[in-house]
Amino acid sequence: MQLLGIDLAQIAGLLGLGVCTGLLSGLLGIGGGMIMVPFVDAFLAHRGLPPEHSLRMAIATSLATIAFTSISSMRAHHRRGGVRWDIARRMTPGILGGSALGAVVAAHLRTPLLLAWFGLFLAVTASQMLIDRKPRAERQLPGRAGLIAVGSVIGALSSVVGAGGAFITVPFLVWSRIAPAVAIGTSAACGFPIAIAGTSAYIVSGWSLHMPMSLGYLHVPALLTISTASMLSAPRGAALAHRLPTVLLRRIFAFFLILLAAYMLWRAVHA
Repeated sequence: MQLLGIDLAQIAGLLGLGVCTGLLSGLLGIGGGMIMVPFVDAFLAHRGLPPEHSLRMAIATSLATIAFTSISSMRAHHRRGGVRWDIARRMTPGILGGSALGAVVAAHLRTPLLLAWFGLFLAVTASQMLIDRKPRAERQLPGRAGLIAVGSVIGALSSVVGAGGAFITVPFLVWSRIAPAVAIGTSAACGFPIAIAGTSAYIVSGWSLHMPMSLGYLHVPALLTISTASMLSAPRGAALAHRLPTVLLRRIFAFFLILLAAYMLWRAVHA
């Protein structure tokens, strides 16, 4: 039996993936692209898409789901006073431009390079989580121009790997003496413009491919399935973020990211 062109077992797997990414998005401010891209890539490859299409489609679909997850997560954090909207607004112009540019670059990178970049991204993110470096006492937020510049870097790097930017945004804000829970909520708010600009660029870049059930590089059935589950689970993760110490969970997640990094780098070598 099939729904949206996908059999029920595959739908159940995508729903489970959506629940996990939603929880991690709300709880840690991270997780969307880092988990979604490898698994959606494997799902699409299993359905017969060649690697040069499956990887880019996984990245674009991950970005699109982040648009929905970020709305759910930032609303939950906002209700607890956990979003610095002034920071998010100042970063947004840079985020929009950087995200669009990053997606265009990723659409034209050779597949082995894109796989290697994603694997390295996972490894660096895992090391950041394991080190857990603390902010210096004198560190402060930069001015408007500085926040736009930081936003452009976050947007560009995020759209290349299909992530919501929290792997940079949360450490940057914590290093700038923003409380961790507020940094996570503000990162969720920044994830929305990253997702919108990046997804739009991937749709345009892949428009001429005419792949079934897709808009450019965006796989519509996977988007609908994962985003539905992630939107429902993200508020639960956000609630836990304000109650639970997350150090142990971050370390466990970091080791999981290392395994995913090794897998993506192995694929890059054999692509």
